[in-house]
Amino acid sequence: MTLLVSGWPGAEARVQLDGMDVHRTGGRYTFSVAAVRYYRRKLRHERFDVMVEDLNKIPLFTPLWAERPLALIVHHLFGRTAFQEASLPVAVGCVLAERPLGRLYRGAPAMAVSESTKADLVARGLAERHIAVIPNGVNLDYYRPDPEVPRFETPTLLYLGRLKRYKRVDLVLHAMAQLRRRGRDVRLLIGGTGDHASRLEALRRRLGLEDAVELLGFVPTEEKRRLFRRAWVHVLTSPKEGWGITNLEAAACCTPTVASDAPGLRDSVVDGETGLLVPHGDVAALTDALDRLLGDDDLRTRMGGEARRFAERFTWDRSAEATLAFLDRVATAAGQPV
Repeated sequence: MTLLVSGWPGAEARVQLDGMDVHRTGGRYTFSVAAVRYYRRKLRHERFDVMVEDLNKIPLFTPLWAERPLALIVHHLFGRTAFQEASLPVAVGCVLAERPLGRLYRGAPAMAVSESTKADLVARGLAERHIAVIPNGVNLDYYRPDPEVPRFETPTLLYLGRLKRYKRVDLVLHAMAQLRRRGRDVRLLIGGTGDHASRLEALRRRLGLEDAVELLGFVPTEEKRRLFRRAWVHVLTSPKEGWGITNLEAAACCTPTVASDAPGLRDSVVDGETGLLVPHGDVAALTDALDRLLGDDDLRTRMGGEARRFAERFTWDRSAEATLAFLDRVATAAGQPV
């Protein structure tokens, strides 16, 4: 496998990682341009069975310059969600860059990580028959309940992820304030880093939640697993995700999730079984759902068990096998050796 990716200051331009020949060029904001130049100089004469574009936010428009056969892997597209995160010029640029997807990629085979992402691609003009849904997996041996690691004594909510504006962690803070006004003894742990951390800290102070909400910063993997095991309820209130991998990691640890009823999240949470879905942005509904789960031990335990059974359907081995089968079909259809 040859991997063409962006670099960062001080990064090695070429490296071998886990059997992959990694080429690095450009940076966070220049890769989409640098990748084309690099490919034409260094890689265009290689004999690849399949080329795969990770269509992530800003398309690389590979049908215009890459060799065939070509396939896509798509987690999710920003669409108008970009306006909830980026500055107006950047958000407009993201939306405009996504507009020609249906025309340029119409015949390209694609792997989507959820039915929601598939529906988004179809709505933009990609052919449904060319799209395979291959969800991300979870390491079930690592993320699992442990009887030696009990739940927190105090009812505890958990958010684990990037602290970005579009993730809408502020909704959880507002729900926390309402839970406290209802007399619910509850705390919230927020794990992760990002440029929205300072605003969440300010909101915590404004809502008077200094004693109930803790911003943990970066959380190492071992601590992440411990938090999934010990939390009572996991929360994710984004307006759009590709899949919502933390929902599945929490589920593997028998922890139910309350999430926005939004693309991607409705794929990784089964409403009423592995957790609860609420209308995105509805703080009252979010508060009610959290209050319901925190106050009903039997319901929370039942949903935790169902969540584990749901997570067991998604392993990385299954994802890898499905991906390999998909790429085999793409290469075979193009008459390439595999």
